[in-house]
Amino acid sequence: MPKVTQQHMDARRAQILDAARRCFLRDGFHSTSMQDLFAESGLSAGAVYRHFTSKDEMILAIAEENMRDVLDNTLAIATNRQGQSIGEVLADLLDVIRAKSVEKDVAGLAVLVWGEAMRNRSLARKLDHLMGRIRAHLVTMVRDHQESGGLPANATAEGIASTMVSILPGYILQAALLDQAVVAEVPDAVRALWPGPAGEH
Repeated sequence: MPKVTQQHMDARRAQILDAARRCFLRDGFHSTSMQDLFAESGLSAGAVYRHFTSKDEMILAIAEENMRDVLDNTLAIATNRQGQSIGEVLADLLDVIRAKSVEKDVAGLAVLVWGEAMRNRSLARKLDHLMGRIRAHLVTMVRDHQESGGLPANATAEGIASTMVSILPGYILQAALLDQAVVAEVPDAVRALWPGPAGEH
């Protein structure tokens, strides 16, 4: 038997998750059966179960992939400390979300995942952990802005970061439910509302 390469395994995993996204968006989590997923992916039950033992595992994997680009973006900001304004930071995050929504309907999937997390405590805990990582990266950046005078010091960095994070679900919900023209100008509006790099005020 030829050895299965990691590249092959990764491609199969991506094939399964792409099929799961289509099924979940079309029929919802609970109306989608494992048989539906086998048929949509074009793979055998054994091939699918080799990567995921349940729909819950697929939902979690999709949620993690959805948030990976946002996590990477916030980490880069916190690590590089580029002196971007709050508006630029938020707008960049919204641009990432919008691009991923066009590519894979990340916004629609995010809304489905949130609904599922209301009844699935394991998924809720994982989402809380992922959001906590995003918030921690933003706290680092906010503190830099406060130290340079670009943000007020009479609010905690944690509170300001949580406020920034709060904007993301509202944008995602609109991107999922409304015409794309409604949200197309939001990133530019955010840049205009909070202009200037750290230290300019």
